[in-house]
Amino acid sequence: MHKLLIIILFILLSGCNIKPVHKTHGVLYLDKKEKKLVLNKTNKNDALLILGPPSTKGTFDNTIWIYIERVRTKGRLFKFGRNITTTNNVLVLNFNIMGLLESKDFYDLENVNKIKFVKNTTPSLNREQDFIYSFLSSVRQKVDSPRGKKNRRRSN
Repeated sequence: MHKLLIIILFILLSGCNIKPVHKTHGVLYLDKKEKKLVLNKTNKNDALLILGPPSTKGTFDNTIWIYIERVRTKGRLFKFGRNITTTNNVLVLNFNIMGLLESKDFYDLENVNKIKFVKNTTPSLNREQDFIYSFLSSVRQKVDSPRGKKNRRRSN
């Protein structure tokens, strides 16, 4: 009976994976692929072939492409199994009007902490001003609607 239990236990444990599981997001091996991009020679089509579609494009300008690579794995038992980020790479490509690569900036896990962010914030309207503005704009839209214009013409 003990031999059968040991054999079943051995079969069950042999299917377990000893290597840690890595959760990846974005473009794999971004640090190696970015070295293939040459300034003033690589165009947008070359970047698409090498890296694929960008993770994000610039909000106001489509000449800025951002690629992201993040790899996370389970932590050790003493860290209560929390996920740990092992790789966090960001590549920012800036193309000129002709579509040629003008500049590229690569940030890895050490460089990301050196980026300084602006502490200024955009002031927002308080709720009272926001409510009054939205109420008055909705009234203005109703007055300026085509139906409202027809009713005013009839009354005149």
